[in-house]
Amino acid sequence: MWSGNDTMLDVLVQPEVIPRVSKFLHERHVNYEIVISDLQRAIEQENPTLSAEEMEELEGRKGHRMEWSSYHRLEDIHGYLDYLAETFPELCSVMSIGNSVEGRPLKVLRISNGKANVPALWIDGGIHAREWISPAVVTYVINHLVENSEDLEADYYILPVVNPDGYEYTFRGDRLWRKNRSSPEKGGVCIGVDLNRNFGYRWGGLGTSKQPCREIFAGTAPFSEPETRAIRNFFEASAANFKAYLTFHSYGQYILYPWGYDRRVPPDYADLERVGRQAAQAMKIAGGAASVYTVGNSATTLYAASGGADDWAKAILKIKYTYTIELRDTGKHGFVLPAQYIVPTAKEALAAIDVVVQASKL
Repeated sequence: MWSGNDTMLDVLVQPEVIPRVSKFLHERHVNYEIVISDLQRAIEQENPTLSAEEMEELEGRKGHRMEWSSYHRLEDIHGYLDYLAETFPELCSVMSIGNSVEGRPLKVLRISNGKANVPALWIDGGIHAREWISPAVVTYVINHLVENSEDLEADYYILPVVNPDGYEYTFRGDRLWRKNRSSPEKGGVCIGVDLNRNFGYRWGGLGTSKQPCREIFAGTAPFSEPETRAIRNFFEASAANFKAYLTFHSYGQYILYPWGYDRRVPPDYADLERVGRQAAQAMKIAGGAASVYTVGNSATTLYAASGGADDWAKAILKIKYTYTIELRDTGKHGFVLPAQYIVPTAKEALAAIDVVVQASKL
């Protein structure tokens, strides 16, 4: 299962079982359509990688290898953050808040022009490895904020890749890998924990699994994973005035607010709904007819998911404007969104972030 709610479901079907699945659906009068007929071909066409010469030229010209016409490896993303900290030390600083299971750093970039009494925003991406559009959009947002630093109205703390091991594995192993790369069962065959089920609020409830082989395996305990512990420890040590927590995912085009653990809403849900709708409107203006984002409570609008970062940020950190934003598209490409959509999707995300910043200042 890739995605779905009460009215539709996107399912990946392996070639050898297509006849059986088709028969099963026909017999039960279930309407379906084939959206991606050849997934491997879609994967091969998704990311037009630059040649080594083009990469060298980029690095020579700009001092880093990031650009937004293709999806980049972790090395390029981290190199870009380091470049910004070295080049704009009065504006950018980079810190490693911890390491992943396989020892990769979790690099957070702070962007601040030093204005007093401004809200702080947390932005992250790449918690689910296969959602490539998420880190691409978050790095584009970084680029925009740095280039327009005189207009900053907030301090930003940005972690582009929450799950660096899983992200790297999608390039060299399984393109559709979701979880991190921990080995929860010593000697077991199943790898990985869903990091967005591993946070310490309502851990292990609806929308999670205790089976290590499942894609929604919640881990062995709340914050059992070094990646989620690093985020928790960062917030426990930070003195910043956080007013918003935005975590970018794909896909489906949703702006979701807590709670995810059940079909309930927090006391200030009307504010979250109102600002969410304003963000959706801004995204539509930025992106055009294709940019329709559905706003609502996570569990009702999409599906229940306990132990999520958004619920934890809202309940434990008491951060008011907490949203999970599911980026493009609505299913035509799913997780395999061609790189040509990076920039338009990122412009939508910027429009949403601006709305949240304005709300955070009130």
